[in-house]
Amino acid sequence: MHSRDKIRNIAIIAHVDHGKTTLVDKLLQQSGTFRDNEAVQDRAMDSNDLERERGITILAKNTAISYKDYLINIVDTPGHADFGGEVERIMKMVDGVLLVVDAFEGTMPQTKFVLRKALEQHLTPIVVVNKIDRPNARPAEVIDEVLDLFIELGADDNQLEFPVVYASALMGTSGLDAEKQDENMLALYETIISHIPSPTESVEEPLQFLVTLMDYNEYLGRIAIGRVNRGKVRQGQSIAVINREGQVKQARVEKLFGFQGLKRLEIEEAGAGDIIAIAGIKDINIGETLADPANPEALPVLKIDEPTLQMTFLVNNSPFAGREGKWVTSRKLRERLFKELETDVSLRVEETDSPDAFIVSGRGELHLGILIENMRREGFELQVSKPEVIIKNIDGVKMEPIERLIIDVPEESMGAVMESLGTRKAEMVNMINNSGNVRLEFLIPARGLIGYRTYFLTLTRGYGIMNHAFDSYGPYAGAGVGGRHEGVLVSSENGTSTFYGMMSVEDRGTLFLEPGTEVYEGMIVGEHNRDNDIIVNICKEKQLTNVRSATKEDTVKMKTPRLYSLEAALEYLNDDEYCEITPKSIRLRKKILNKGERERAEKNRKNAEANV
Repeated sequence: MHSRDKIRNIAIIAHVDHGKTTLVDKLLQQSGTFRDNEAVQDRAMDSNDLERERGITILAKNTAISYKDYLINIVDTPGHADFGGEVERIMKMVDGVLLVVDAFEGTMPQTKFVLRKALEQHLTPIVVVNKIDRPNARPAEVIDEVLDLFIELGADDNQLEFPVVYASALMGTSGLDAEKQDENMLALYETIISHIPSPTESVEEPLQFLVTLMDYNEYLGRIAIGRVNRGKVRQGQSIAVINREGQVKQARVEKLFGFQGLKRLEIEEAGAGDIIAIAGIKDINIGETLADPANPEALPVLKIDEPTLQMTFLVNNSPFAGREGKWVTSRKLRERLFKELETDVSLRVEETDSPDAFIVSGRGELHLGILIENMRREGFELQVSKPEVIIKNIDGVKMEPIERLIIDVPEESMGAVMESLGTRKAEMVNMINNSGNVRLEFLIPARGLIGYRTYFLTLTRGYGIMNHAFDSYGPYAGAGVGGRHEGVLVSSENGTSTFYGMMSVEDRGTLFLEPGTEVYEGMIVGEHNRDNDIIVNICKEKQLTNVRSATKEDTVKMKTPRLYSLEAALEYLNDDEYCEITPKSIRLRKKILNKGERERAEKNRKNAEANV
């Protein structure tokens, strides 16, 4: 057990892709944590397959490095606001934060989001200006932006006196001067030790430990990770578990682990200020307190921001149901969704009147998209509805979530982007011209961003960059914000798409699949050029006769179909459509598959609206 004054607990916070995971890599490597001949992969903290594929941190993870005779506990947090529930919990575990900011991009929406959470907890900040080796780096301006952001977020005098370290995480260099870099991370290590306070809690008082992260091991069961807020804990000790409702039950610490590098080391005892993992407690959940049985005092329950987006998850009932998935029943779907609640505190799951449908609420499209992607990789088949924002009544006023959107576009695309956002009720709050590129800042209803990203990339020919984060709840902007304006091509037949059938409808719009794909009646096979839906038959085959065709030798080329990723498919949906998701396929379909029934339902809907 380290003495209290030799422990430093820090979280690394940053906007997506500003380099915090790479920075942790270099801190680990240069501290001598790994053997010289030990094989260590890049982005060692991104252990999840999805994190490595997408290059983003989804789950908060902790590590510990030894520097001189100090133990530095580091928690790597997600940069995307959709995973803000992870960030909010982590702030309870640490005494200070490293705010990593890109030397060119400066402060971004998620920088503001994660920094606000840190300042609310009165944590000590260190600013790391990363990517200082970029040719267009502007460190002095970025520091001014960071200072303005601290003032805007209400930082106190001590927090405003933050030290600045300039670094290139990729090169493994750092320094206290933007012009001069040392070939190591010593400047950062020393800044952490001199500026981040050591834990002040007492080891003599009764035990308190807040469960902040969860892990699972086949042999040990659930593993609770968190910080010892006061007192000591030992292997084999009896403890009281206080749940979120305040109920107390008795348990026993089977195993106790400390952290060193990426490994967990079994330890006998830990004291106040240590970040540890405890195994052997059944049914333990995030936000619960482990305490001394003789004096069971609960720590404050974690306050997590409410979800802003919801979708309906349904059992797959398409004609192709059960073909590709392992888990297809409502019982398995319910089990999986409620299991997710144990580790994701910012998710909500509600049951509906139908046993086959569940309303799932999250922090954004990416948050829900990652859950769906994980489920399909586990073998689940399901259907989901269009994402909808959660409207609230606050003091009798209808309110909806407003996002802060920052866009970097070439000057020539600025007009088209501003016009497109104007129709989505966006309000521009700032504009900065930066050598051929323009940075635009907007406040926009969250509804207006659903499905906007693909359209935005088309408008800017792929050169535009957009980032957004939840800002606040604002007055409801009325109907007609966002949504898709194009109709779709809907299959009239069950069968297999043919080259001949697809060529016959190609001039009507853009197709979403390739020849030889199985389709069913009511499945969406393309986008119509106009705003209405039309029924098409892409399964028809050319009549075979013994009459030779005059154009037989002509080579016919078909346009490349537009194939959707999961997130793009979710964005594309309309109110009367579902996205069918299986381990192998992503299909778009109408809620009502039969054409006649669909027309009757639409007629009834219009009659009901007219009567109202």
